[in-house]
Amino acid sequence: MLLDKYISELLYRYQCVTVPGFGAFLSEIESATISGSASTFLPPRKVISFNSNIKNNDGLLANHIALAESISYGNALIQIATQVNQWIAALEDRDKIVLENIGEIFVNGEYNWVFQPSQNINYLISSFGLNSFVTPEVKREVLLQQAEVFEVKEPIVLQPKQSKKNYSYLKYAAAITLFFGAGLSAYKIVHDQQVATDTLRVQKEVQQEVQHRIQQATFFIDAPIPTVELAVKEEKRPYHLIAGAFRSEKNAEKAQKMLVDQGYDARVLEKNNFGLVPVAYGSFKTMEEAESLKNKLYKEESIESWLLID
Repeated sequence: MLLDKYISELLYRYQCVTVPGFGAFLSEIESATISGSASTFLPPRKVISFNSNIKNNDGLLANHIALAESISYGNALIQIATQVNQWIAALEDRDKIVLENIGEIFVNGEYNWVFQPSQNINYLISSFGLNSFVTPEVKREVLLQQAEVFEVKEPIVLQPKQSKKNYSYLKYAAAITLFFGAGLSAYKIVHDQQVATDTLRVQKEVQQEVQHRIQQATFFIDAPIPTVELAVKEEKRPYHLIAGAFRSEKNAEKAQKMLVDQGYDARVLEKNNFGLVPVAYGSFKTMEEAESLKNKLYKEESIESWLLID
């Protein structure tokens, strides 16, 4: 059975995919980055990590395999256990496990499992079609200033000729210009005052006419417009932070009540295709809000949760 194929399918929708008895593959959203001198652009993506300490069966992988291969839930668990035993035996022999589109797991010199994620695939659905690309490094040329050599020549000085003409008539021209300038300034002042007076008179007449029309107006509407009732559409919250999934609806309701008592806006979601009833810590408008609560639960209370997207 190609177990890595089913794990890869679930990583598109869920933040945590647990392989019972082996470990969990976790995904975390990473923003777009630009790195390197050649400006390598990497789009937003999900970074995959592996935690060998999370081994409890949450039913997600087994239910997915049972539905995909049309087998029972119990048989799906048996097939998972068989594959897990093969993986563990390979790691004990210090062989490398290659999981297609997920990554590689091998044993280091201290006998610890090391996970190397694959860079060939992006599990963030919102980044579909965005590929990484590299822009060439911009090379700037240094311009050298070349010294220019100029021939130094002696300056040529022009001596003005002495004029013996009489320019006494210029003082009379200046007096005449001053006289006309003063006359024009006085005329402009009188003209501006007359325009301001006329404008004020027109504004007063317009204001009186407006007041007269307001006094004569009536404010009764014979046929008022009927009241329009608008239906308020509930805001969509497609991102659910799942606390657990239950086969019994009563157990799901108990879990929801317990989370509400703890201060969470918990809710019971609709039964999924595997016959399980998910219970969410809360539902959010954006993935960033859900990721924030998920990280807070993990850091402060060491609680594992996963994200369900409608």
